[in-house]
Amino acid sequence: MPGNRLSQTALAALPADIAVPGYDRSKVTPGIVHLGVGAFHRAHQAVFVDDCLGRGETDWGIVAASMRSADTRDALAPQDNLYTYCERNGQTVTYRVIGSILEILVSPEDPSKLIDRLSDPRVRIVTLTVTEKGYLANLSERTLLRSHPDVRNDLDATKAPRSIYGVLIAAFRRRRAEGAVPLTLVSCDNLPSNGKVLNALLVEFAGLTDSDLAAYIVQNVSCPCVMVDRIVPATTDQDRAAVNQALGVDDAWPVVAEPYFRWVIEDHFPHGRPELEASGVEFVDDVEPYEHMKLRMLNGAHTAIAAIGQITGLETVADVYADPRVRRFIDRYWSEIDPTLPSHLNGATYVGGLRQRFANPSLRHKAVQIASDASQKVPQRILSPLAELMDQGRPHGAVLMAAALWICSCAARNEQDAPIIINDPAFNEWPAVDQRALSAEQVVERFLGFDRVFTPEWRNKPGFAETLASACNAINTQGALCAIDDII
Repeated sequence: MPGNRLSQTALAALPADIAVPGYDRSKVTPGIVHLGVGAFHRAHQAVFVDDCLGRGETDWGIVAASMRSADTRDALAPQDNLYTYCERNGQTVTYRVIGSILEILVSPEDPSKLIDRLSDPRVRIVTLTVTEKGYLANLSERTLLRSHPDVRNDLDATKAPRSIYGVLIAAFRRRRAEGAVPLTLVSCDNLPSNGKVLNALLVEFAGLTDSDLAAYIVQNVSCPCVMVDRIVPATTDQDRAAVNQALGVDDAWPVVAEPYFRWVIEDHFPHGRPELEASGVEFVDDVEPYEHMKLRMLNGAHTAIAAIGQITGLETVADVYADPRVRRFIDRYWSEIDPTLPSHLNGATYVGGLRQRFANPSLRHKAVQIASDASQKVPQRILSPLAELMDQGRPHGAVLMAAALWICSCAARNEQDAPIIINDPAFNEWPAVDQRALSAEQVVERFLGFDRVFTPEWRNKPGFAETLASACNAINTQGALCAIDDII
């Protein structure tokens, strides 16, 4: 294994087939602050910003911040914040070193430093990938969780902020006082109408203590809606070994992604933006149709596949999707979802691409990763289209089965009698349900009381609880793979 570390000085010695930044990083200035510096941001937004820097737009460097862990900062700081972007498609692999991240902060260590960066007048855009749980909200109702400890903490201006709202509100106050242009906030999380949701939650938060600031946000802070689409699995030790072998130096935290991407953004940037369209990013007037298709076709199917993996013990999307019963089930799921999409979008073409992407064995996208925080994903990905289909009297058996699969994936043990790992704080805070000790009807009754997932309307839908319980019972008695095949 190579002993040297990836760094600015190491770039010149990398093999000729490794793409490296073709610009002078010392001349790049910050224009974007990113909140939530995970693998997705580094394999998506940061790559396109790197393209812009390479074209000479050197005032759009990224200051990235983790809202929780120091892991990414600690891995990349010794590398001058450089890292390798690895693109895989079957046996084809390409490597590229990304230089767009200038600095990585860890907000819990020193939130004042993050607020300083957010207040820098050179910074005009804030992007976010904090996942659904980072919004500290009841997303089905678009309201803040006012009792959440971080929200309560951040409403007290004398305390160090912990949440996105605390640091953003502090920056808004300072920028307004100092005459800096208002920020444009770009949520890149998988939320329906993510920009509108972020704006509403910020206004609600500010309004609890400062009505003038709430009015300032309404009048001045642009929050365009966004759709992002790229599969980025968690980096494994095998990924690191392969990257290090290719580079001849050590990269502590490369990222791996599929070649496919789509990034669609509403073009509401009052104070400027990088020319991302040169890299294939799409700017539109209304992102909702694109968001609808991606959330319901890709993310909804992903959530169902992840639940099957959790129940059966199959590890990755490709492992699950390799079973012909799963492929038939997901095809049925897509055919049911298709009528809920805007008529001018070509769902069939999108599905054709999804089949190839889900079958890509080189990504090793783990079911447990996709299943994380599922209780905050199921309402918009599965229950929202299910409600539309039921209200319209359209076929919905596969979509309802997807909801049942999620419930059964929340059991303590899988079909191999191995523990099911549930990385979902909202679910884990909810009183535990011993699914093996209860009937399917009792389990469903308990889950319908989980208000963060099932709004009261679901408890009042005639026959819904009984049908959902029947699907759960089929999964428990026949096994998930046979149960999904039975509905075809």
